[in-house]
Amino acid sequence: MKWQQLTMLHWRYAAEEVQRLLPAGLDVETFDGSAWVGLVPFQMRVDIPFAPAMERILHFPETNVRTYVRGRSGKPGVYFWSLEASSLLAAIVARATYRVPYFWARMTLDQSGDRISYSSVRKLPGPKGARSIVDLEVGAPYRENDLTDLDRFLTNRWALYGSFGRFTTYAKMFHEPWPLHHANVVQWDDQLVAATGLAQPAGPPVVHYSPEVNVRCGFPERG
Repeated sequence: MKWQQLTMLHWRYAAEEVQRLLPAGLDVETFDGSAWVGLVPFQMRVDIPFAPAMERILHFPETNVRTYVRGRSGKPGVYFWSLEASSLLAAIVARATYRVPYFWARMTLDQSGDRISYSSVRKLPGPKGARSIVDLEVGAPYRENDLTDLDRFLTNRWALYGSFGRFTTYAKMFHEPWPLHHANVVQWDDQLVAATGLAQPAGPPVVHYSPEVNVRCGFPERG
């Protein structure tokens, strides 16, 4: 599959606030004394050979709310509180297989030149109507010596964690390093982060943009 036109917005949070919303067996990972929470809208594209009729189901906008954790084994990974998708089938399948909380939403992604606009309004399950709007302008690519330790902490993630009852699941993600661009948020109006139980984000986010990566997901195992 491909993740395209992907934007990462991150805010700093107190580690204790994030930890209380994690399932047992996962510990929040911090940088510079803080936990970090991300809002990540993008275009998902899953391609199955000889199945062009499924493009409307397998090509869809998605937005996730995430943080960074370590499991009992000490392996780092991403933990998702929510993943909005405009494909109902994708939401159902991902909930069943990877044990991550997908939601069905009405979503759009529009691009004109360097300007990109994402919007999402949740349908099912609730809280119904939770929305997110992000508009940004994409800037120049990062050079290797532009990247800070924080940039690497927020973007170099190669696994995801899910939860199933008292158990956690773990799956490796395989993709090349992000081709990152600088970006400037023109406006954002988001309710998805607060829908997790966190306080509403405060202050300007740390922003990264990536045009595309090719991705393979490993089979989920016990976390």
